Amino acid sequence: MTSDTTQRSRLPAVDRHQIENFLYREARLMDEHAYDEWLALWAEDALYWVPSNDDDMDPSQQVAIIYDQLHQLRDRIDRLKGGAAYSQDPRSRLRRVVSNIEIEAADNGEVLVYSNFNLTELRRSKQDTFAGRTIHRLRPDADGLKMVSKKVLLVNNDEVIDNLTFLI
Repeated sequence: MTSDTTQRSRLPAVDRHQIENFLYREARLMDEHAYDEWLALWAEDALYWVPSNDDDMDPSQQVAIIYDQLHQLRDRIDRLKGGAAYSQDPRSRLRRVVSNIEIEAADNGEVLVYSNFNLTELRRSKQDTFAGRTIHRLRPDADGLKMVSKKVLLVNNDEVIDNLTFLI
């Protein structure tokens, strides 16, 4: 069993406060539809994954709700910004709560961050709630932190999900 002090000494030179602020900022940018700023949080080798039907499904063998690399994320954002996402006209009003943040050291000086979220969406007088767990892989760089990967494990990923054209 590893002591708390030993575990912390293996973490990169990033403190908990910086990581928490990163997660809160990401949530705010998504809620405010600040797409370009949100994209700037990603590393060039990024992967954004929202599995369907099973948290550990193989995305090469099964359909995922989202399985995007950075160029696909840019295309998704261009559709949202350019009015081509008709299911977001009018766009959703969103609010997230991020909690239960846990931080672990990962390879290459990166950190794995586990958190829970609760997201409320209001669109056309209909309110929906999404909840789940997010696993971020963050990499420190000269500008702070970058997202290498984000895996969103929706509680209801094995149920019918009506409209998920906003950023989850």
